[in-house]
Amino acid sequence: MDKAHDERRGGSIQAGRAVVGMLVALTACTAHADPAATATLAGLVRTACGACHAGGAAEGGLDLDALGLDLADAAVRDRFVLMHDRVAGRQMPPDESDLAPAAREHLVGALSAALLTADAEAIRVEGRVPLRRLNRAEYQETLRDVLALPTLDVADRLPEDLVRDGFNKSAEGLDVSRIQLDATLDAAEAAVTQALPPGASPQAPDHYGAFATRLFAEGQTFGEREAMFFAKDGAALSFTGPQLAALRASLVQDPAIECCIFRSAYWPYYGYPAGFIARRGGVYRVRFRARAVLQQPGFTIGPADQPVPMTFRARRRSGPDVSGDVRAVGGIFDILPEPRDFETTVLLHADQTIEYSVLGLPVPLARNVAGGPPTYRYPPFPEGGQPGVAIQSLEITGPLPPDPWPPASYQVLFGALTFRAAPSGDPLPVEVATSDPVTDARRLLAGFADRAVIAPLDADDLAPYERLVGDALAAGVPFTRALLTGQAALLASPHVVYLREPRGLDGTAGGGRSMFDLAARLSYWLWGTRPDDVLLARARDGSLARSATLAAEADRLVADPRFERFIEAFTDYWLDLRHVRRDEPDVRLHPEYRFDDYLAESMALESRAFVTSLIRDNLPARSVVEADFVHANDRLARHYGLPPLAGHAVRRVPLPPDSPRGGLLTQAAIQRVTANGTTTSPVVRGAWVMARLLGQPPPKPPASVPAVEPDIRGATSIRDLLARHAADASCASCHARFDPVGFALESFDICGGWRDRYRGLEEGDLVTGIDRAGHDYAYRLAAPVDPSGRLPDGRAFTDIRALKALLVAEERQIARNLLHQFTAYATGAPVRFADRAEIESILDATAGDGYRVGDLLRGLVTSRLFRGLPPAATPTPSAQEPTP
Repeated sequence: MDKAHDERRGGSIQAGRAVVGMLVALTACTAHADPAATATLAGLVRTACGACHAGGAAEGGLDLDALGLDLADAAVRDRFVLMHDRVAGRQMPPDESDLAPAAREHLVGALSAALLTADAEAIRVEGRVPLRRLNRAEYQETLRDVLALPTLDVADRLPEDLVRDGFNKSAEGLDVSRIQLDATLDAAEAAVTQALPPGASPQAPDHYGAFATRLFAEGQTFGEREAMFFAKDGAALSFTGPQLAALRASLVQDPAIECCIFRSAYWPYYGYPAGFIARRGGVYRVRFRARAVLQQPGFTIGPADQPVPMTFRARRRSGPDVSGDVRAVGGIFDILPEPRDFETTVLLHADQTIEYSVLGLPVPLARNVAGGPPTYRYPPFPEGGQPGVAIQSLEITGPLPPDPWPPASYQVLFGALTFRAAPSGDPLPVEVATSDPVTDARRLLAGFADRAVIAPLDADDLAPYERLVGDALAAGVPFTRALLTGQAALLASPHVVYLREPRGLDGTAGGGRSMFDLAARLSYWLWGTRPDDVLLARARDGSLARSATLAAEADRLVADPRFERFIEAFTDYWLDLRHVRRDEPDVRLHPEYRFDDYLAESMALESRAFVTSLIRDNLPARSVVEADFVHANDRLARHYGLPPLAGHAVRRVPLPPDSPRGGLLTQAAIQRVTANGTTTSPVVRGAWVMARLLGQPPPKPPASVPAVEPDIRGATSIRDLLARHAADASCASCHARFDPVGFALESFDICGGWRDRYRGLEEGDLVTGIDRAGHDYAYRLAAPVDPSGRLPDGRAFTDIRALKALLVAEERQIARNLLHQFTAYATGAPVRFADRAEIESILDATAGDGYRVGDLLRGLVTSRLFRGLPPAATPTPSAQEPTP
C-alpha cells in the first residue's frame, strides 16, 4: 500500500468512534429529514471517510462530496448499500486495524437499520418494481397463446432486449422507445394477419414421395464416396449421371436401394431431396424409413451396433454456401440398426427444403487445387467401421390444413362469422361477411379483449379501441381490416405488453386487479407466457392470495411441459448457455473439437436437464457444486470417459466415487462458456463461478489494468503470469477471492475435457495425428496443470475434488444465490436491501432439509416480496443477510 494512501487514511483510526455517531445521525436523517441532523451527518461522514473518499482524488470512485446523504434518492441509497456490504464483508477499511470488531459491528448494524428504513419506505410509496415490458420471447409466446397460433414467428420483428441484473427480463433494461413501440405494433399486425385462413376453404396439401435414388439432388455429394453413396444388398452402387437421371425418371423405383450418409451437414456439405421445395409456408409432415449402419473398407455396409442421431434442417436450396435462415426442425431421432419408420412435423417457409443432418459424424477435409477439381480427404475409420444412416424412403406432405376448420385462430378474431376469398389485389386472404359491422365489431372486440388481456377491462379501458375500429368503419375501411386494426392495437397496448407488480395481497381472499397481476407474475416466471384458464380462475375467485393455493399452482406449472421454456430462458442467461456456440474451438490446439456441433448441443442439454432436476426432484442446493451423477448421452459419455451410452437423449447417470464430475461446476457447458475457444483463464472462470454459482461477484477491474492473457506458445504457465500480476497488492486482494476457484478448473480444457497438461504451439512434447475432419494436426503438450489453491479464509485444496468438498460447506450461500437469481428473473428486479430479511427467512425455513431447490422456489412464491407486500417491519437478527 503506497505512502500517499497511508497519509490520506492517517486519521481513520481516530475517526472509528465517530463512525457509530455518524450512523445514528444517518438513521435520524432518514427517518425525519431533520436539517440539523443532516448537517451533523455530513460533518461526521467527512471526518470518518473523507480522507479516502472525498474530492477529486476519491478512491474507488466513491466521492462523498458529490454523493450526498439523502437515502430517499435511489442512487444514493445504492451507494450506501455498497458501503454497507464492503464494511460487512471486511473489505473496507482495508486494514483490520482501522476498525475494531465492536465498532465494525455497530457500524454495520446502524447503517443496516438506516438503509432498511429508507428502502422499505421507498417500496411502500413507489412499489418494488416499476411496470415491466414483456421481452420479445414473452411477447411472441403471448401472441401465440392469445391467437391460437403455436408456430407464430414474429420475434425477429422486435429489437433485441437489453440485459440487466443478469437477465433480459429486468424492468430497468426493458425500456420503451418509439422504435420499440413501432416494432411491437408491426409484430401484432403481422400476427393477426397470419391468424386468418389462407383462403375460403382448406387447401389440399402437396405430397412428395421418393425412394433412395431421389433423396439427393445430385448423384453424389461433396466428400467423395466415403461420405455418401447409394447401396443395395450391403454394397455400394455406381451410377453415371445419365443412368441416375433415367432411374429417377422411371415410374418403377427399387425399394431395396438405400441412400447412405456418413458425414455431418456442415459447410461445405449439404444434401436435400431432389425436386422438393415448399411452395407455401406452413407445417409439413415428414415420414421416412431408415436404419443405422457401419461402413467398412470397400464401400460395404452392415448394421451398426449403436443408434445414430439424426435431425433435419430447414433451408433454401443454395448449395454449400448457405445464406439466410438455416435451422434445425423436427427434433432429433435415434436411428436404430434395424429398419424403422419415423414421423415428425417441420415448419417450413415458402421456397425452403429440408436437409439431412446426421449428428456427430465427420466433416471431410475439402482441398481445392487451383485449376483442378476439388478433392476431399475422409478421416480414418474408427475401429469397427464408420457409423452412418441408410435411408430407404421419404414422404413429405404439407402444408397440413388447419384442424378444425375454420382455424382456431380465425375463431379467436371473428367468432362464427362466415368468410369468403378476398378480391384479387387485397393484401388479406379472406374477407369476413357481416350484416351489421358496427355491432359485430363491438361484440367481437369485447370478446377478444377478454381473451387477450389478463385482468378484465372496464368500459373506459376498451373505449379507445372501439373508437379506433368505429372511425375506420366510418371512413370506409372494410370490416375485416377495421377490426384487425383494433385487435392489433389492443395486442400492442399497455394492457398486454406490460406486467404490473401485485400490491396489497396479504394472504386472504380478494385483491382485485392485483390478483391477476400475481397470476401473471407466476406464469411469466415459470412458463414465459400468460396464465392459463386454471390460473386465471384462481385469480378470479381470489383463492390465489392464499399461500397454499399459490404454492400448489407453482407446483402445477413446474410439472407442466411449458416449464421447459423457463429452463431454457433462465439457463441461457444465468449460466450463459446462449453462448455455448459463441467461440469456435481453436483447432490448432484442440483438433478433436473441430466441427463437433453434436458435443455443443449435448452440453446445453445436460445443463438444462440438471437445472430441471434441481427443481423438479427437489435436490439440495449443494448439488450445484457436488453431485454423484451427471446427465449424459452417447456423446457426453465419451467426452467424460464414462461407460458407453446409446442414443442422443440425456439421462441421469451415476458417477464412480473418484470422478471429478457432478454438479454444475464441472459441466462441459460451463467450461465452454467461460473459455474463449483458444485458452482458459482462471481469472475468467473463477470470477464467473463466484458471481453465478456462489453469488459473490468480484468488483470490476480498473480500466487501467490490462487483462492477463495465457501464453499459447506454452512457454509460461498461467499461474506464473498471474503471480506476477498479483505482485501488486491492490491486484492481489481481489484476485485472492476468485483465482483459487479458477485454478481448480484448469483441469478442464475449453470444452470441459479433462487435461493434465496445457497445450501449446512452440514448447513441449509434440503430438501429431489426423483429426475427425481429415486434417493433419500438430500441437505440443506443455507445462503440467496445477489445480491447487487456497481460499481467502485459508482453507487449502489440491484439486477440483478437494475444492468441491470445501464449497459444499457453503450450502447456505449457494441457496441464497439461487434465491437471488430466481428473484431477479421472476420479478424483474434484483433483491433489494429491504428484501434481504425475507430471503433469509426462506433460507431459515429450508435449512433443516439441506435448502432443497424446489422448496426454495416455493418459499419465494409465497414470500412477501413475490406477492408485492411491503417488507416486514422489523427483521429478526437472523434475517440480516451476510455479505461475504
